[in-house]
Amino acid sequence: MNYKEIAQQTLEIEAKTLLDAAKKIGDVFDKAVETILACQGKLIVTGVGKSGLIGAKMAATFASTGTPSFFLHPTEALHGDLGMIGRDDVVIAISYSGESEELGAILPHVKRFNVPLIGMTRNNASTLGKFSDLIIPVIVEKEACPLDIAPTSSTTLTLALGDALAVCLMSARNFQKSDFASFHPGGSLGKRLFVRVSDLMKKEELPFAKLDTPIKEAIIKISEGRLGTVLLVDDEKKLVGLVSDGDIRRALMREDFSLDAPVSRYATLNPFVIDDQNMLASEALAMIEQRKIQLVVITDRDKKVKGVLHIHTLVEKGIS
Repeated sequence: MNYKEIAQQTLEIEAKTLLDAAKKIGDVFDKAVETILACQGKLIVTGVGKSGLIGAKMAATFASTGTPSFFLHPTEALHGDLGMIGRDDVVIAISYSGESEELGAILPHVKRFNVPLIGMTRNNASTLGKFSDLIIPVIVEKEACPLDIAPTSSTTLTLALGDALAVCLMSARNFQKSDFASFHPGGSLGKRLFVRVSDLMKKEELPFAKLDTPIKEAIIKISEGRLGTVLLVDDEKKLVGLVSDGDIRRALMREDFSLDAPVSRYATLNPFVIDDQNMLASEALAMIEQRKIQLVVITDRDKKVKGVLHIHTLVEKGIS
């Protein structure tokens, strides 16, 4: 078998499903978003089987992007968890066929709460369709499964429609990076959104020198500073240049090299700096990588040195 070809066909079928659905987004989508925005309680997502798994991911996405949400399993709902639904809530129920037995069993009870019910199904005339106040259609030409049975295209489309709802809600609420960060304090994502330059920069025992410092003394300061660089400052501690190990190696190749020469002869003057200590460390890393440098000096707006940030520190802390 040509598995590469099968994989390509699978992706093409599912991609076509998404593109076809994008062309058919109707006014009901606007109504669904407005219904959720008007919700004073929680957005509850429910479904069983593959639809349930998709629903759980949708609820997690909603919750992490500013819409209080959780997943409710229909079976657990029948055994007490219906009490988790409040009268200020909105429910999204997912069933491709619209006839899932477990889901159908809770729909009459959900309606007793008189909460808006948004159905996601292919069949408006199904049990789910009849109980729903709004129906977001999940229509696929065929499943990617060669038997046209296993939920593949249909689950992909359902998940994408859930993402579309979440993005609409984020836009409506003007959800910002800072909001997103407050919900993601842990892991690599938290580091990207929370850790700032001031948290990682080295502030103490920085190697300083003046422009007229002999190069031999600057080399000693580079060694003592363990940063591979000496910072050149004026009398007010404002940065005017720097000299790195690389600058020294290149200077050794010059015919006019002298250990007694002023360090300014071989320095990089007016180097790139970051003058915002509150910048995200991930943004600083992007600047460092773009300029292909190892270290950046952190200053205030008057060029006074506040610290240095080394690429090794960023990598060690897992910033990406």
